[in-house]
Amino acid sequence: MSNSTGPLYETTYVVATDAREAFDSWIREFQQRSLSQTGIEEARGYETDPEDDGYFRVVFRYRATDDPTMDALLDGFFTDADGELAERFGDTVTTESRVLREDDSRDVTTLDNPNCLNCGTRLGGQYCGKCGQRSRSRLISIWQLLQEAFGDLLELDSRLWRTVLPLLIRPGQLTKDYLEGRRARYMPPFRTYLVLSVIFFVVAFFDPKEDLSFFFEPEPPPTAEEIAEQEEDAKRAAAEEQEHLGMALEKLQTLEAEGKIDHSVVQEFEDNQNDFVISFGGDDDENDEGIFGDCENVNLSNEEDMPEWVTKRFTDERVKQICERNKARGNDNFVDAILDNIPVALIVLLPIMAMVLKVLYPLSRRYFVEHLLFFVHFHAFFFLILILQILFARLAGLLGPEDGAIDTIGTLILVATSFYIPVYLYKAMRLVYGQGHLATQPKYFILSVAYVAGAALTMVGAFLVALLSA
Repeated sequence: MSNSTGPLYETTYVVATDAREAFDSWIREFQQRSLSQTGIEEARGYETDPEDDGYFRVVFRYRATDDPTMDALLDGFFTDADGELAERFGDTVTTESRVLREDDSRDVTTLDNPNCLNCGTRLGGQYCGKCGQRSRSRLISIWQLLQEAFGDLLELDSRLWRTVLPLLIRPGQLTKDYLEGRRARYMPPFRTYLVLSVIFFVVAFFDPKEDLSFFFEPEPPPTAEEIAEQEEDAKRAAAEEQEHLGMALEKLQTLEAEGKIDHSVVQEFEDNQNDFVISFGGDDDENDEGIFGDCENVNLSNEEDMPEWVTKRFTDERVKQICERNKARGNDNFVDAILDNIPVALIVLLPIMAMVLKVLYPLSRRYFVEHLLFFVHFHAFFFLILILQILFARLAGLLGPEDGAIDTIGTLILVATSFYIPVYLYKAMRLVYGQGHLATQPKYFILSVAYVAGAALTMVGAFLVALLSA
């Protein structure tokens, strides 16, 4: 049997707490007016669970007799009511409205199916009181699918936007609020981290001209003159580097002859130019065969200086095999493999830095997961800053690729936001852990050094995993 009731006009009133008494008086009077209005059969209100953000929410549903009557009410009575509300309360009361119309499909009523199809709770209306799912069995429209997919992104009052702003300009506030129990208004920490990290990697590594090259005209190949100029620049740079090293060695030898330094200093300088490296062929091979060069000549330099467990596992034969496999997959694929490992490396970095915080604040009585939460929010902020920097740099390039003033302003903004990152970390530490400058400064220095070391270590891990996983 079809549903014969008329359409509903549902309005959610978001009211500032200090305007509650005046609003309660107005809404009761408006409810009586609506019931006396021709075409409105029912007017019923429901107060939702209060949110700890200085506002409370009331939902009213007005049932009309039929669709034409509802259209007339929308054009007249309800429009006038919105104007009256805005004139009387201003910004202290906002509304969100929608019309729920009946369709020709068969509804699932409480007589046909008294339980929610999602969670099994007994239904008392068209929405489940426990999980909120609609009781109707019809499929939703494509527009509703898009709204569900991008609702948080498109709705200005969504938790995503309420999370991004304090994350950007209020260091440590999200972490402090979360630990103190103010959580419902914000997106969950790990979801925030994942969303911003995904956006960052899409923005940073998606190049339309490369990934969608089919839609762009191919760039002309370099001319013979341009190739010769590039080779000449490379040779000139190598010669200058060699000249600088020779001059430095001569200076040290002169100081040794004058008795101002020991021979060990000169010897150490010469030895440092031949530190341990894994070499994959010479420069000519690299130019011809990629970054791995000629794998036939692969060897471990200064092998006698390496730990025994390294030399046992990375014999010349095994290193040669690694070189061959990576050479076979190509330079671009090798770099892509490194980039694919960076998100995992950053996730691995989180518990490492949380452990450093645990050591730095032994008397804070905070659990390990609370320190972890601090760095989850900090990394989310870091991704957000990088996203903004990349987008601004690309926008500046589009507006004035050859404009010196725009380029200078862009550079200043990038430098300023880069300096903001360490300042943000320091202010977040002070707010979350509640210590003064004297106690926070040495811990901030130790944490910064540990962060740089941990980031370098995880990046080396990402490189090695890419190298050995071929």
